[in-house]
Amino acid sequence: MDVVVGIDVSKDQLDVHVLPSGESFAVANDDESLDELAAKLLSLKADIVALEATGGYEMLAAAALSGAGLAVIVVNPAQVRAYANALGKRAKTDPIDAEVIAAFVAATKPAIRPLRDEENRALAALLARRRQILAMIAAEEQRTRMALAKEAQKSIGRLLAALRRELDSLDADVDDHIRKSPLWRVRETLLTSVPGVGRVTARTLLAEMPELGSLDRRQVASLAGLAPWTRQSGKWKGKSLIGGGRATVRSVLFMATLVACRHNPVLKAFRDRLVASGKSKIVATVAAMRKLLTILNAIIRDQKAWQNA
Repeated sequence: MDVVVGIDVSKDQLDVHVLPSGESFAVANDDESLDELAAKLLSLKADIVALEATGGYEMLAAAALSGAGLAVIVVNPAQVRAYANALGKRAKTDPIDAEVIAAFVAATKPAIRPLRDEENRALAALLARRRQILAMIAAEEQRTRMALAKEAQKSIGRLLAALRRELDSLDADVDDHIRKSPLWRVRETLLTSVPGVGRVTARTLLAEMPELGSLDRRQVASLAGLAPWTRQSGKWKGKSLIGGGRATVRSVLFMATLVACRHNPVLKAFRDRLVASGKSKIVATVAAMRKLLTILNAIIRDQKAWQNA
């Protein structure tokens, strides 16, 4: 049996469980302790180290262990909890969670993909902050319509001006990140050659889906949460649904697809054909999202820009 390590992460501590030996221990979540943990796991000849996503606390450990040469995977906490419920493990403590993570990975054998490097994480963080600023701008603009007092309107105006300055500053920081990488510059140019795909969509894909171009169409659709999963039992057959995957990628692809279905002749014809055959507009749009992602994946793989037929 492979040596599988499950790690439950908190802000100050890592609880570790090793299979098949059953060894359990805890270490501090700091640089010095992580170096010691990496050395120990290398001596145990760990085949895979799994950490649960915990809102960012896992990133230091994942980067340190991956940098030491260990195969590291970050697992979905909802899937781990569902697995624990299936095993009847209702108790929840950090040592138990580490054991369940190890058992989940040993049972499901998830694919190991390279973790995003520091530059990818930095770009993703900037784009996430940009989305937050845009959400705040939208909220303040909505409050402008509701505010009656002139003093309140002036306050909202001052805040909107500050938020828009911050948005411009973030856009400049993102531009600097892209310019530093010749590979990113080339890939951004390739992606934005597709009608409907703008800089925000391209940069989100660069940051959130670095695997683009290295996977087949089914794998890339699954990674973005666009692969339909069926619901069927006996003679009953429910509607297929999508979900999971990388929600941020799926969100920008939805907006890009709405634009592409108006200005990209290939995607427009594809969507119109599905609607004409009786598919609902949302089903046709999701199918067009999947087709757009497949096109973008092929463009990065082949290093060939979009060409109109």
